[in-house]
Amino acid sequence: MRPILLQGHERSLTQIKFNREGDLLFSCSKDHVINVWFTHNGERLGTYDGHNGTVWTLDVDTQTRFLVSGSADNTLRLWDIQSGKCLYKWEFPTAVKRVAFSEDDDQVVCVTEQRMGYQGAIRVFNINREGDGRDQSPEPVSFFNPTGSKAVVCAFAHIPSLILTGHESGKVALFDAKTGEEVNSNQRAHMDLITDIQLSPDRSYFITSSKDKTARIHDTRTLMVIKTFTTETPLNSAALAPKKPYVLLGGGQDAMSVTTTSLRQGKFETRFWHKIFEEEVGRVKGHFGPVNTIAVSPNGDCYASGGEDGFVRVHHFDESYFRAKPYGDLEIED
Repeated sequence: MRPILLQGHERSLTQIKFNREGDLLFSCSKDHVINVWFTHNGERLGTYDGHNGTVWTLDVDTQTRFLVSGSADNTLRLWDIQSGKCLYKWEFPTAVKRVAFSEDDDQVVCVTEQRMGYQGAIRVFNINREGDGRDQSPEPVSFFNPTGSKAVVCAFAHIPSLILTGHESGKVALFDAKTGEEVNSNQRAHMDLITDIQLSPDRSYFITSSKDKTARIHDTRTLMVIKTFTTETPLNSAALAPKKPYVLLGGGQDAMSVTTTSLRQGKFETRFWHKIFEEEVGRVKGHFGPVNTIAVSPNGDCYASGGEDGFVRVHHFDESYFRAKPYGDLEIED
């Protein structure tokens, strides 16, 4: 499984995302730039320039028409994917840490940071898809401040009226998208900061990663933990492999700890775990720093990882991956 190395960022990666067809990969970084790449050969298609700070997060709609991004420059931006032009900009008092489209592309949810006397906030915006997309409302249709531990990641849940959140304390929660009322929560979903949240295609369950060195699959309706994957290193990202019973985990010790450990101990690998048996079945190395973000193509033919080293690595699965028995060991070689 030979990787395609994508060199288009000067600083560490923050999030990567495939479009619905899986033929394009979007990446954002601390270097203020958003890139889009062809998945099959790693060729860079273009860039989205305009942010003046770390781009923490992005998402792409199901039609590959619009891109949304959130940044440390305190803005949420809507982009035309084909032309690369910024169509609209929402401004806030603090940084935007996470953005996500609704399943029908009609809304975007974002989490803004708790800082400088401002509370962490969740906002939901309607997306006007008429015309060229420039005519957007500056006001959110919903705005609320989660109490207690601050929210750090978010997504629309199994029904559009609910927002799923992951928190600094390790809590996961469901909020009413209109009223901001906390509908359900699991205070002990994790024991430390939740770093990533990714949903299954039907949004009936989701996976989270955490600094507590575990990733967990939860039921979206009840928020109960279904499966737990325990590692020996802090995790930054977790993804679900479609059509196969595997989850992909990525993380690694921070830079301060890494200087005193060997490369192997740094755990800069994408780790494959069996979703049902909760057993590790393979590792893919390659990054020279922690793996910050992982995404799997919607059709399941490849995955990508973005690292602290500034590189994106795209791996197309070998035939042996697809021939592997659903409950047998998976052999992965770099």
